[in-house]
Amino acid sequence: MMMFIDPVRDFFLSFGALGALVWIVLKILAIAVPVILAVAFYVVWERKLIGWMHVRHGPMYVGKGILQAFADVFKLLFKEVVQPTVAQPFLYRLAPLIALVPAFAAWAVVPFDSKVVLSNANAGLLYLLAMTSLGVYGIILAGWASNSKYAFLGAMRAAAQVVSYEISMGFALVGVLIAAGSLNLSDIVHAQEGNAGLFEWFMWPLFPLFIVYFVSGVAETNRAPFDVVEGESEIVAGHMVEYSGSQFALFFLAEYANMLLVSFLVSIFFVGGWLSPFHGFGIPLLSVDGWWWLLLKVGFFASCFIWFRASFPRYRYDQIMRLGWKVFIPVTLAWIFAVALMVHFGVFEAGA
Repeated sequence: MMMFIDPVRDFFLSFGALGALVWIVLKILAIAVPVILAVAFYVVWERKLIGWMHVRHGPMYVGKGILQAFADVFKLLFKEVVQPTVAQPFLYRLAPLIALVPAFAAWAVVPFDSKVVLSNANAGLLYLLAMTSLGVYGIILAGWASNSKYAFLGAMRAAAQVVSYEISMGFALVGVLIAAGSLNLSDIVHAQEGNAGLFEWFMWPLFPLFIVYFVSGVAETNRAPFDVVEGESEIVAGHMVEYSGSQFALFFLAEYANMLLVSFLVSIFFVGGWLSPFHGFGIPLLSVDGWWWLLLKVGFFASCFIWFRASFPRYRYDQIMRLGWKVFIPVTLAWIFAVALMVHFGVFEAGA
């Protein structure tokens, strides 16, 4: 892929500062546009999969159901944006953007293949932690600026839930950092290379951290069974209750972009990213690494979000807090210590 990208980059950089700016914008669009399209098709897949699990059809009319998400987007974009008269106007309009921007900014350091990444930052892991924790400010602002009790209650729940699970996610990534010996996401994937294929992946020695990280990711994105933030039966739509039209669409886009991001990160940190499960086995075609393996893994984890929604009842709020503070954080702390011992005694070598 680099043989196609390098000449295009050199062409734009030959125009000086303006060319460099255009090249940066093109790189951003090359990630943002596919993410938006992926969200649209992910929504269709969610509705179809839940339909099959409920033994019904799901979307089936607009373009045989495939274009249903685009029809919904156009409907939302052309609807009137109704703003409550008692809302704080500036913060009310700002909140959806604060929720959306970190959801897209985090993709800057996500590698899609060995050299296909917007920014191969050495502190990529820290950047991801910072970006993924910023989105909750949009939810808090939306709840407060709407001047509605339902919205404010949803925002307070979101704040407590995200802060609780952010800690366990951070500790899980500390285990990955110790095992890989690097904060760079590409280096973390390369640390899982070896002749044993999928048995070299971090999901085996870091299995408790793998489970904690993925379940915390579900809680972090406020998805079922952790969706008390927008529990329909209790507080209507939570922080989004006063939003309509394009502003509601931005919250919707941010939520699904975050779900895809968590699926990518689980695939990169624990199941070898773009590495083939048959890496080192010498099997023709199957042993070749590439972005298609990453997309297959992401598809599985993204489908797990939907599977959880269709299968599990919503947790009570106190149960969610107890799981985060009394189960996940002690488990991650204990396993970080175990990983450090494994690295120290050479059970598996850090960064190899």
